[in-house]
Amino acid sequence: MNRLSVSAAEQSEAIAVTLADGTRHSFSQGITPLEVAKSISTSLQRRCRAARVDDQLTDLSISLQHDCHLQLLTADDESCLEILRHDMAHIMAQAVMELYDDASPTIGPVIADGFYYDFAREEAFTPQDLERIEKRMHDIVKRNDTISREEWRREDIRRFYHERGNSYKVEILDAIPSEESLLMYRQGDFIDLCRGPHFATTGHSGHAFKLMKVAGAYWRGDSTRPMLQRIYGTAWHQQKDLDAYLHRLEEAARRDHRLLGRQMKLFHFQEEAPGAVFWHDRGSRLFRTLISYLRRRQTEAGYEEINTPEVLDRSLWEASGHWETFREHMFTTETEDGRIFAVKPMNCPGGMQVYRQGMVSYRDLPRRIAEFGKVHRYEPSGALHGLMRVRAFTQDDAHIYCTFEQMQEECRKVIELTLSIYKDFGFENVLIKFADRPAKRIGDDASWDLLEQSLQSSLQSLDLSYDVNHGEGAFYGPKIEFVLLDSLGRHWQCGTLQVDMSLPQRLHAHYVGTDGEKHHPVMLHRALFGSLERFIGIILEHYGGHLPFWLSPCHVVVASVTNDYDDYATRVSEVFASHHLFVEQDARSEKISYKIREHSHEKSPVIAIVGGNEERDGSVTLRRLGGSAQQTLPLEQAAILLSQESQMPAPRAMSIVQRR
Repeated sequence: MNRLSVSAAEQSEAIAVTLADGTRHSFSQGITPLEVAKSISTSLQRRCRAARVDDQLTDLSISLQHDCHLQLLTADDESCLEILRHDMAHIMAQAVMELYDDASPTIGPVIADGFYYDFAREEAFTPQDLERIEKRMHDIVKRNDTISREEWRREDIRRFYHERGNSYKVEILDAIPSEESLLMYRQGDFIDLCRGPHFATTGHSGHAFKLMKVAGAYWRGDSTRPMLQRIYGTAWHQQKDLDAYLHRLEEAARRDHRLLGRQMKLFHFQEEAPGAVFWHDRGSRLFRTLISYLRRRQTEAGYEEINTPEVLDRSLWEASGHWETFREHMFTTETEDGRIFAVKPMNCPGGMQVYRQGMVSYRDLPRRIAEFGKVHRYEPSGALHGLMRVRAFTQDDAHIYCTFEQMQEECRKVIELTLSIYKDFGFENVLIKFADRPAKRIGDDASWDLLEQSLQSSLQSLDLSYDVNHGEGAFYGPKIEFVLLDSLGRHWQCGTLQVDMSLPQRLHAHYVGTDGEKHHPVMLHRALFGSLERFIGIILEHYGGHLPFWLSPCHVVVASVTNDYDDYATRVSEVFASHHLFVEQDARSEKISYKIREHSHEKSPVIAIVGGNEERDGSVTLRRLGGSAQQTLPLEQAAILLSQESQMPAPRAMSIVQRR
């Protein structure tokens, strides 16, 4: 029978299915999405990989029991990539089980760009094991095993895993609510407890995959639980996508900021200060350049700048609420008289003490107060990652105190400033995410309505598109996140703008309104770089160490061809320095070819070569990073040229901070 035409006798058992093109069809109750695809065309049936039923991703084998919206998904659909990677996790587990009798599979989810599966096994997996597992995975794909979806009773699943001695799966089973149906997916001899969905056969996953590494992982992420072995893999629809991904990884490794930090002589880490940076002279220059740039931009935008203590009494952290919610991340100390102090993990409570000095009138608002504050947070040692994840870092914080009426305009100004700054650093593509009220929050719905509307209106007034992360706001207010897209296509969450309804009340911040009464201001938390350390790591990797000339911690290295010309090299260095350039002189008794090679390796943007011709003519020969061509110019002309290139992006008009 043609499924698109249901007889009158069957109307009582028919369901209405609305397809993606908006057409509505009648099918027999219990039909599967794959059968719907077949009824449309055999070509669609062959290409179909999964379905979306009423916005829920599903297998093709489920039975449709009710009226629904149905979208049939082919392999090129983005959602199918997630399913493909889920399939590959199962295929990897199947391969491991076929090869190693002593391995027990535990859990294997999809992650960004790939998948992993954790195994309990006494003997460690080796790189040779990964090659063997990957080969068996290709065999399983070639076998094209059917993947079947089976609904089991809870006691049968428990017995199944007890018989195999797999307590991890039993623990997962016990965590599933009793009212949920339980699914087991079978492919060949491998059976796994899983919510799905999956493709119809192992062959649908293709051969564009690769196992990447094995690492240790605690069960459930708990360091008190057993250590498992986690095998990571990546999978893509096509081989060209896999090849492109592997190329990006190679390029990312070459651009690793930790490697560049050593290469460029910027910073280092050592065990005596885990998670804290030792900045070298060049790195410190880069750090100071960032602060100088942002300090100028903030001054132009009407910000005050303050500096508050790094160690504050426990009582302030209790009043702010951080002691209760953030205590495990704080470094503390107790004095001889019994007072407990904490090294600040964030700047806002200290900054608010500056705001609270003296009476603030509504005429003084908005008030924009910035601070380059050094903060310390305890991060687990396993989470530390170069400049990207540290325990001690500098935040470019600012807190804006304003009235409800001023909030939308202040948010708009912050957004404009943020995007303008990112543009100066070469980040033209910025993703914006708006997070609204979470389930657990403070404040009434009317206040939340106003705050969310103001934040969104700020974005809309600038004609900016944004994604909405429902329920992801802070408990005290909604927020905006700015995500940078770097030269390798990676996403970096940097700046944030948060609205705070809680801290001004908890720390008794007021202003006197037009009615002569005290009111709590709205508090906007704003960070543009987020962390200076992390932002430096991002720009190092974005540029691969080839920083814009104005950002470079060493503008020019003056290298003499032989020591006979060291005196002239010194004169050249002095002229360059008089034009406010960062200059280093290389007077070592090394061949000029060696000096050029070494300074190019250190990413020095310009090497100024001086020899007999240059000394005679009063000139200098410039060699740029990344090129072999050389340019010989009169010394003063070269200094002026490089000085112009070293200037920060053009300044804007200053705003005036007013007090009335």
